[in-house]
This record gives sequence, C-alpha cells and structure tokens, in this order.
Amino acid sequence: MRKLVITNLEKRFDQQLILNNASFTFEQGKIYGLLGRNGAGKTTLFNCISQDDIFQGGTINLEVDGETKPLTPLDVSFVHTEPNLPLFLTGYEFIKYMLEINRARLSDDANTEPEFFLKKAGLNDDDAHKLLKDYSQGMKTKIQLVSALMIQSPVLLLDEPLTAVDVIAAHEMKDLILEYKNDAVVIFSTHILQLAQDISDEIVLLHDMEFSTIPVEDIHSSEFENEVIARLSDQVVADV
Repeated sequence: MRKLVITNLEKRFDQQLILNNASFTFEQGKIYGLLGRNGAGKTTLFNCISQDDIFQGGTINLEVDGETKPLTPLDVSFVHTEPNLPLFLTGYEFIKYMLEINRARLSDDANTEPEFFLKKAGLNDDDAHKLLKDYSQGMKTKIQLVSALMIQSPVLLLDEPLTAVDVIAAHEMKDLILEYKNDAVVIFSTHILQLAQDISDEIVLLHDMEFSTIPVEDIHSSEFENEVIARLSDQVVADV
C-alpha cells in the first residue's frame, strides 16, 4: 500500500506565500480530484511534488507498506496541461524511446512493445508513424498520458489533461486513468466539476493555501456544485 504524505508544506514566490503548512495524505487506489480557483497553487503543488520546483518548508514523502522515504523524481509521472513532446519524432519513435530510457523502472512482466501502448492511446498504424508535430492536441495529450502510465510510477499527477480534448478522447483517457488507479496514487487537477464528479473517489480543495475535503457522500449529490462554489468563495455552507 502506497501513500503520498505531504506535511506542513510551505511554498513562496519571493514574498508571496502560495502554500502555508499544507498537509494531506493521498492513498493508492483512489483518484483524487484536486479543485481550486485560478492561482490557488494547484500547478505549483504538482511542481513541488515532482521536484520541478523547490519549496521552503515541510516534507513530501512516499510511504510504502508502512515504511517512509523521501519522494524522488523517479517516483512521479506528471502529465501537463500542455503536452511537451519532441515534435521531430513520430508517435512510434517517441514511445519506443520512452520504453528504452525507462527500462530499468519497468517491472519484469511489463509489456515493452510500442504497438501495445500506441493502441492504448487509440492511435492506428498511420497515426503511429506521423510526426508528433502533426498530431492534434487530443492525440498529443493521449500519447503523453500513455507514456506516463507505462512507466508505472507510484505517483501520477494529472494537471487538467482533458481540457483541450474532444468527447471521445476524454472518454478514452478517463478509462486509462481508472485502469491505473489501483497501482498508484493518482491526483487529478481540473476546473470542470462534472469531470471531477465522474472520475474522483475523493475531492480535495486547495484554498487559502491549505487542503480541505468534500465529504465523499456529497460528491454525487445535487448540492455538490453549490458546496464547492461556496467553499472556494468563502461562503458559509449550510448543513443539508
């Protein structure tokens, strides 16, 4: 059993405090929907977890079967809002390259055939041999997601990956994410409340520089949207 344990996290940009003593434990087997207003620090949090950015206080640890160790970049796969891909490669070449450089991180029984992952991304043979620069936004996002999933990292961060994809691509990607959640800690940032309801096992709010949660029983209630809006706008939420 894996847990991502964030304790008293503090992050500043110059004199601006973004996260202040923020603590939360994310567990394997759940998809956590991370909601917050623009500028709340969702992407900053992901950058701290992935160690793309430094933070000024607190700890981010990975707990595996009761043993705790500092989280390392190799423990994290990060799917960005805007795919950052080598556009001079074909889809096939990119997946093959990712498999080769991450071979040591793969389990002994992991599939290492590029075709397997290209099929998971919904790409046919013609698409597989196109240059990535000629891919649509949805195709780029799907191949980015598949390349992250195949590494089998303990922690998967998804920073609004479905924002710019069509309905069919979004459905396919949701299925891939759901398939992966049993093996990793999955945190899914989005501003689309319906998507958060559809895919999340737990909703975490990032607001006023710290974490809070929406009760699990409220996620699929008719009052979910009103409760989220009230909490993120500092309104008083009446008991229902």
